[in-house]
Amino acid sequence: MKKLLNNPDNVAREAVHGLALAYPQHVRQLEGLQAVARRTAPTRGKVAVVTGGGSGHEPMFLGYVGTGMADASVAGNIFASPPPKPIYETAKAVHGGAGVLFLYGNYSGDALNFDIAAEMLEADDIPVRTVRVADDVASAPPEKREERRGIAGDLFVIKIASACAEEGASLEEVGSAAIKANENTRSIGVALSSCIIPASGRPIFEIGENEIEVGMGVHGEPGVSRRPLPTAAGLAGDMVQRLLADLQPQGEDEVALLVNGLGATPLIELFVMFHSIHPLLADAGVQIFRSYVGNYVSSLDMAGCSITLMRLDVQLKRLLLAPAESPAFVQV
Repeated sequence: MKKLLNNPDNVAREAVHGLALAYPQHVRQLEGLQAVARRTAPTRGKVAVVTGGGSGHEPMFLGYVGTGMADASVAGNIFASPPPKPIYETAKAVHGGAGVLFLYGNYSGDALNFDIAAEMLEADDIPVRTVRVADDVASAPPEKREERRGIAGDLFVIKIASACAEEGASLEEVGSAAIKANENTRSIGVALSSCIIPASGRPIFEIGENEIEVGMGVHGEPGVSRRPLPTAAGLAGDMVQRLLADLQPQGEDEVALLVNGLGATPLIELFVMFHSIHPLLADAGVQIFRSYVGNYVSSLDMAGCSITLMRLDVQLKRLLLAPAESPAFVQV
């Protein structure tokens, strides 16, 4: 293992501190917590959007805190949920009087700990609503969508909910916008290699030199198939087919498209994937309204990528295009 580390057990803590030091124009670290908040939070009368989850997916979630984005994010250790108490304390620190929306990926540890934190907030008479992102089509069939994992689609749902909150919407309205974004978002990922967790120094799974795993999760969860490495065009065809079969877009539907790197895939390869995806969507009659290419939701140093589609309507378009300024997402 060759990594730029001090102590492998302190990676998450030092990374949170480093991000806060690097972007003081956007965020500040909350004292005593592995969490960052918007520089100006709390905002009186505004719904507080609070995200979080295990570290190792940078820039998700910490990088999406800022104006027009989340109000705060609390980080667990590598691939581990943050405990309930820091989630509670983070939400309390940014609550502006209009309630809190918890928004995070659909994983059992996160659900348990955020739910406990929600109970603690409600005991303090702070209203809380929760939306769990569940966009990974490989992790459960359509009839069990509520069991699906949250992967790169987290970005779109956070953006939509945060923009709605920025407009001064109520907690109910912000939650509804997040649910709409979640229901219209689908993702699938493919791994070319394992990642290495710093504390162990070993790959978390084994994969052949010329193999890929389609549908693998961002923590190394099993996918739906393992196969020889195809061309980018062949891989894009398989992934897009799975997404369209699940999303079932109608003619002339418009989508936001995210081609996301998992940490170790060069940007040039992501653009080759985009080159291969674009005509497939055109042939299906799906129009790309806005595109994003880069490392938005990673899995440490895993090689591979994911594709995310969010079907849009007038409201989702407006919220997607709303201005945002955060360490990892800026839109003017």
